[in-house]
Formats: sequence, C-alpha cells, structure tokens
Amino acid sequence: MSQLTRERPAPAEAGLRQPRAAVVDLGSNSVRLVVFEGRARNPLTIFNEKAVLGLGRGLVTTGRLNEEAVEQAVTVMVRYHTVARAMGAEPVEVLATAAVRDAANGPAFVEALRARLPDLTIRILTGQQEAMLSAEGVLLGFPDADGVLGDIGGGSLELVELAHGRAGRSASLPLGAIRLAERAGGEIQRGRAIATEELGRIAWLPEGQGRDLYLVGGAWRALARMHIAQTAYPLSIVHHYVLSREEARDLAGVVMAATRRTLERMPGAPTKRLQDLPWAAMVMRRLIRASGARRVVFSANGLREGWYARQIAAEERRREPLLAAAQDLAARFGRDPRLPPALAQWTAGLFEREGVAEAALRAAACWVSDIGSHDHPDYRAEHAYFRVLRQPGVGLDHHARAFLALAVALRYEAGADAPFLQAARVLLDVAAVRRAEILGAALRLAYTLSGGTPELLAGTALDRSGGRLVLRLVEGSGVFAGESVLRRVEALAATLGLEAVVELAG
Repeated sequence: MSQLTRERPAPAEAGLRQPRAAVVDLGSNSVRLVVFEGRARNPLTIFNEKAVLGLGRGLVTTGRLNEEAVEQAVTVMVRYHTVARAMGAEPVEVLATAAVRDAANGPAFVEALRARLPDLTIRILTGQQEAMLSAEGVLLGFPDADGVLGDIGGGSLELVELAHGRAGRSASLPLGAIRLAERAGGEIQRGRAIATEELGRIAWLPEGQGRDLYLVGGAWRALARMHIAQTAYPLSIVHHYVLSREEARDLAGVVMAATRRTLERMPGAPTKRLQDLPWAAMVMRRLIRASGARRVVFSANGLREGWYARQIAAEERRREPLLAAAQDLAARFGRDPRLPPALAQWTAGLFEREGVAEAALRAAACWVSDIGSHDHPDYRAEHAYFRVLRQPGVGLDHHARAFLALAVALRYEAGADAPFLQAARVLLDVAAVRRAEILGAALRLAYTLSGGTPELLAGTALDRSGGRLVLRLVEGSGVFAGESVLRRVEALAATLGLEAVVELAG
C-alpha cells in the first residue's frame, strides 16, 4: 500500500462536520444525483451530476423503456451509488418517476437495479406522490406560495394547487415534453390541441386566475435561462426569476416558432434540451391560459428538494427562510453570534414607517454584516457582496439578495460607484437603494464603535428625533468619540438628511 493510499481518510474517519443525504431523480429524460450537506432550513447542495439518457423516449409507441437507455442507466446508477456512499451520504434514495411507473418493463428494470445494488432504496412514485414532493420542494423556497404549481418532466406534468403556503388538490397529466412530442407525432399544432384538452379536464385549474404560476423542471428552467441571457438580466439565478404573463407568453411564442437552427443560436439555449424546448414552451403557454395566472415564477426547487424537506426536522422547516439563510452565513463566516440581534435592536429607530418586510431585511442584513471579517481587507467589500448576492439560500428573491448584498458591501466601505455593485443597483428601486445605503452606513458606524462585540455596542445608542441623529455614549464603557467615530456618525446623519450630535451619558 502506498503512502498516499494509507493517509487518505475514509469518510467516517474524515470527521464530516455535517450529515449528508443523497437522492437520485430517475426521470424520463435525465437521471440526476444530488448530495445535500447538513439538515438546515436551506438545502446546501455539494454535488450535482446529471446524465441525459432519454429513458422514456419511445414509450408512447412501444410501451417500454428505451432499451439502450436502460443499459446506460444501470451503469450511471452504479456510479451514482458509489459516489454517494464515498461521500458518506445517508440515506441514499432513488425516486423513479413517470417513465418507470408507466413502462411495461419498468418493474423489471427496477428489480435489475435492486439486484445490482441491494442496499439502495428505490421508490417508484405515483403521480400524486411526485406532485406532493414537488410541492414540498417549492414551499421550501416559497413558504407563502399562492397559485398553481406546474412541474414538467419528460413523461408527465404534475399540477398542484397552492393556497397561501399549503398544498391542495393535485393532478398528473401525460404532458411531459418527450411524451407530448411523441403523442403529437412531432406536430406542434396537434400537441397544442392535446395539451388544451388535457388541461381542460382539471376543474380547479381556472382558480389560478390572477395568482402566480410556479414552474419547476429542467426544460422550463432552460427557458428562464434563455430569457435571462437575452435580456442581459443582471443576476444569472433562475430560482425566484419572475416574468409577467405577457413576457412569458412572448417567450413561449418565440421558442415554439423557432427552427432548431434558430434555437441553437439563441443565447443561453441548452444543446441537450433543444428538441424539448418547443414542447415545454407550448405547455407553459397553454398552462398560463388555462390557469389565468398573472405572472410566472420559476423555481429551482422541486422533487429533490421536497425529498430533502422530509429529511429535516419539522421545527427547522418552520424557520423563516430569509433569516435562516442569513444566520447560516453568519455561522460560517461571522465572529460573534451574539452581535446581530444587538445590531438589529440598535438600528431599529433609523427608519420611519418601516414595514414588516423591510424590518425582516434589516434584521437579515445585521446577521450577514460580519461575513467578510476573515477576508483580505482590500477585498472584503467585494467578497462579502458576491457571497450574499449568490448565496444558496432558497428563500431569497432577487430583491432580497440585491438589498442584503448592497448593504453589506457598503458596511465594508465599498465605493458608492464601484462597478461590482451595478447588479444590485439595477435590481433595486431608488427607495430600496437609499435604505441599503443608510443601513450600510449605520453598520459601519456600529462596528467602528464596538469592534464587533456586543459588550461595547451596549455602551452606545442611536436616537433619531427632531431633525437630529444623536449618538449617545455611556461614559466609562470603553467607547469614545474618536475621529473615525465622528466621521462615520456624520456620514450616517448626512445619508439621513439629519444633523449629527454626539452626547455623553453617565
């Protein structure tokens, strides 16, 4: 045995900091392994690999799984099982969806997998089970979701009624991109008629009128990425990407009418999904019409995240996702978990007529305000900005990401016209930018006063009243109004349009 081999620790010996869990989504078009680390409110994916096999191609005509793809799937599954176990994942579970449950040779395929991998748990999901897992995944990222969920795969389309954060009625329709193309003989017009008829059978679907349509599935995410690329949108994150009803209809119309050559030339178009895109676009357009949705909201969460949600404690699932994401960052990169709550209280009086959502963002900003403390001082602002803007928290919409990123960058004294701040400034309106600027200046002052410790911060207080911003310092507390403190309290007061005053209290 070589020296290198002897010194390489096994997963159990490596002392994994967090438990891991792995799920394989065995779908009609692709097979994907995702490994999650931890059991936190916001899933953290540390491994994600996909193989596009087309397991369900030809199912409509033959009633069987694609034999060539079956052989490839066994090879891929052996690899995925090996990877998951090597990473120390437990549990490891396979979720088989429409193609496997509908194919005549589906049970035989699963039994062959079980014979090859006897310790691997494989579940063949019913349409309702698939729909409910997708709903749980979406609700993990959109806890107050209200409208209709649509999850498109290669073989089926799952629909779920969402009412203020609760999953209701559901349906599973044979409208996956691969299956619909085969049912329609490759003719889009015929496919449109099939989709219209199938959707028309769902009596509760029109109750989505004026509400949101939450879209899940690789083909629909591909459409979102294309729109992001074509419009030069400043944040390349599909999760929480929103299109108005008309924008979504226009996008679908363009993709449906495009030739394959035209699609290949479109920015952001995925090479491996080109043949499925027109069908996914057509189903999206029919679904918008059938539901009467006012806008489309894309979700990167779905079946796999729904499975993950069932692995975590109920109390953890109930945590507010914005605050949970901020606290996760603070735990990984901050210095003192006692300080953020003190900062939230310290900054509470700065904003007049602060709404609930604005107060939540302010509290979250206090939690992420120290995440650059271990970075190189010349790059703290930039590193902290991008760490927040691109974090994996599933409950943050793009506005929240931009606000928190801008506030933390300004806390680290980023120049107001720094080029890297452009994305946040584009995503925020004037009022939100101003709040971020005020909060960034306040946090900068707080850290100058306290050195990042709650004990020193407790010897200070801010008071906004009568056109003045008063900084009160408790005499003998170890805090004093040096040059840097005076400069920063004046900067904060100027941002607020107030007069700066420093007072000593006994």
